[in-house]
Parts: sequence; structure tokens; C-alpha cells
Amino acid sequence: MKLKNYMLGAGLGLALAAASCKKVLNVTPEYALDGSQIFTSLTDYEYSLTGTYSLLRQNGYYGNGATSTGAWSSLSDMLGDDLVQTSEDYNTFSRLSNYTFTTTDNTLSTAWIAAYSVITQANITLRGIDKYQSGNAQKVNRIKGQALALRAMVHFDLLRYWGSDFDRNSTGLGIPYITEVNAFAKPTRLSVKETYDRIFADLTAAETLLADVDVPINSATSKANIDLTAVRALLARVYLYSKNYAQAEAYATQVITVTPLASAANFANIWKDGSQTEVIFALVYSNVSEGTPNANVHTASLNRNNYRPTAGFINLFADRAADVRYSAYVASRNTGAGTAIVTDPASTITRKIVNKYIGKGTSIDNVVNWKVLRTGEMYLIRAEARAMQQGKEAMALADLNSLRAARISNYTAVNLSGQALLDAIFTERRKELFAEGHRWFDLKRTYRTINRTDTFGAAAGLQSALAPASRVWVFPVPQGEIDANSNISSQQSPGW
Repeated sequence: MKLKNYMLGAGLGLALAAASCKKVLNVTPEYALDGSQIFTSLTDYEYSLTGTYSLLRQNGYYGNGATSTGAWSSLSDMLGDDLVQTSEDYNTFSRLSNYTFTTTDNTLSTAWIAAYSVITQANITLRGIDKYQSGNAQKVNRIKGQALALRAMVHFDLLRYWGSDFDRNSTGLGIPYITEVNAFAKPTRLSVKETYDRIFADLTAAETLLADVDVPINSATSKANIDLTAVRALLARVYLYSKNYAQAEAYATQVITVTPLASAANFANIWKDGSQTEVIFALVYSNVSEGTPNANVHTASLNRNNYRPTAGFINLFADRAADVRYSAYVASRNTGAGTAIVTDPASTITRKIVNKYIGKGTSIDNVVNWKVLRTGEMYLIRAEARAMQQGKEAMALADLNSLRAARISNYTAVNLSGQALLDAIFTERRKELFAEGHRWFDLKRTYRTINRTDTFGAAAGLQSALAPASRVWVFPVPQGEIDANSNISSQQSPGW
């Protein structure tokens, strides 16, 4: 399905409004408003913004379905070396984790369409809103700033899979950057540099707007929307990828200053949605029908272990009892429906599962909020950015030790420098951000080889290695887009 047709069809007929008795920006839309209509009030724009957030939950983006997996939740880790597909899986996604996918792969086309549907909805939210500035400037700022931030975030997510590389001034292939609602457009792929230019333009505009709003966007108990802190966290992430280390450090510092790390005692509650500590932005899930994140890794209610943690990841934890992350991220569970989940690191049960997204509280249904941004990542962004700048190694080491001290009881600080420090920061990212949708991109942006040595109980056809030069690192544009859009037909990703 080509992008322009998706925009004309489902992309312009999205759910934009919410139940009348609930807060507009924290609920799921319950009726559709034709995107071709011109909005007549700022309330319509609020509904449209709600629809934009809601689309992030769809299958192919953060949500998982029977034939598609969350491209920016599950898939990154399924492609990497922290999860291994097991023989319990139905082989639905084996072509992905075994790197045998093609230009016609349904999961890739679903991800492409899902991302551009969010972008289309953001553009609907932005269309014509400036005419309401007079007398409503701060309210317009709040709506417009979030829509711009969402548009930038989704384009960056697309760049992470489909971009040829992440160098700030690269002339390699980036992605189409869509900034208007035009059902007849035939977009071309920009260069990586041009894509970055537009991402930064949207994010910096959002930063300015969200610094002057009418009411708070989030509260201490709800981080369901992108506020000023979240925009700065996104800027820190994008600046790290683009190797602008000074700006990555500066923005991460702003976030860390206002959003401290969780205590060791409270850390596990984050993953049960019992605490918002250190959560910057989380997409809210309230029921199974919303395409729960990471259900295709371990389907909790059915006790189907489709992808398990690898021994390589587990062995990174030298003292599993001391590191609060281990029991929060990994558990033991015997086979059989309803079998208890055991978080004791000393458990002798060898069948390991991803425990991070089992459910809220004591629920076992995978219905749990997806944490898009949190402070742990900001410490690692700042540590890496500082380590890459001359004269800042000591500060980078302090960040690494601070994060570890927050996670590991009785932690003894280490003294590292040079490549050893960079390697330690990279390993800490692997531990801290496990199953949060980062691993594949971290391996890609640092040009690393994937080596898979843990094959115990693995599904057939597991590919053991992937070199940095493989075409697989840059996803192919879906064949339907290539066939239908004459302006992109000559811009297929290299090797495809």
C-alpha cells in the first residue's frame, strides 16, 4: 500500500475524539472525525491530538498483533542478541529474527504504514491551528508543541530503521518527511542530513512552544503526554545518534536535573506501573485489545515463551541478587498454563522469561504502559556523550558509577578511562535498557557485529552472526510503496 493512498484512506479517517466524561488527553478516542473536515474549535484540535497519541498503540508501532510485532517495542530486541527465538514460538516472526525478510514482508510494511499514520494524524492536528493564536496562544502552544514533537519522534524512529546511517551530515538515504496533509503527494526519500534538519526543526520549535503553555501537560502520577522535559529527552537521544555530543550532554543534563533516578526500593514498581519515578513519557495501555507491548516476546496469560533472554545478557549480571534490574527484567517460569512467575534470582528453574512487561500490579496479561523515555537512558546518553568529548572522561565515569550505585546494592565504584570506559557504558546500556527497543539501534549506530552463541532451545534457522556491512541493517522500503510511488521507486535501500 503506498503512502499517499494510506493518507487518503485510513490516514484521514482516524479516531480523533474521546469520551465526554474523561480528560481529553488521557483516554482512547471512541469516535471518528473525518480528517478532511476543517476544525471549528480548539477542542477539535485537542481531540485530534488524542488521536495521534492513540495511534502509537496500534499494532506495528508499539503494539503487538498476531501477524505484526511492535517495531519500536519488541522488534529491536528480537533482531539483536539479547533475545533468542524459542521452539515454543509459532515461527511468526522467524524471518525477522533470522534476517530472511524481504521487501514484501508484512511486519515491515505494517510498521511503515503505522508510523506514517501517526505522522498524518499529527499533521491533521497542526493544520490551521495557528488561526486560533489570538487570545489562546498558550493553549495553541500546548497542542501544537506536542503534535510537532510527535511528528519529529516518529520520523526519527523511521530513520532508525530505514536510514542508511546516523551521521549528522550524511548524504545517504534517509526517509520521506511529511509535513502536510496531501493525499496526492508522492514523497521522496530525503538524505539523512535533510531528515535530521527537519527533525531538529520540529523538536526545537516544540521546545519553544511547550515552555509557554496554559496548563501542565503531565502530573506526578501521569506521564502520558510529551511535555517540555520529554522534548528535551528526545533531543538528547537524537543528538547522541547524530554525534553532536555537546548538545546531547546539555539536554540530558536538563532532564536529569528535574527527573531523578528511582531508588532501588522503588525501581521494580516502575515496570508494574506502581510508580512514575524517573518515567518521562509512557504510552498508556489499559486493556488487551490495544495491542499490548511485548506480548509477542512472552505471552503472559498463555505462558508462551516466544523469545527468551539470552545467556549472554543474563551473564552480564555478576551479582543478580544485588542488582535490582535483574529480577525486574528476568524471571523464571515453568511450562504449563498459569504457572507462577518466580523473580528470585536464586531460582533453579532454567526456563527464563522477560519479566518487564508481565502486567500492572499482580496482573499477568501484558497490559502495562510502554516507557518511551526515562531517566536511566539520560544518564547513559550523558555518560557516552561526555566520554566522547575531550577532557570529560571523569564526568562520564561519575555518571556510570551513579547509575550503577542506584541499581546495585553495596556497589563499589570503578575507575576506567579510554576504550574501557566506553565499553563499560555500552554494556551498561545493554543491561539498563533491555527489551526497551534500543539494542538493534545501538548495534547499528556503533557498527558492531552481532554474534549469537546461545542456541539452547532455539527455533530452527537461527542466524548466528550479522556483520556491519549487511544490507539487513537498513530496512527495505516496502515493495507496495516502491511500486506505487514513482518518486521513490529508484530510492530502494542499498542491496534490496
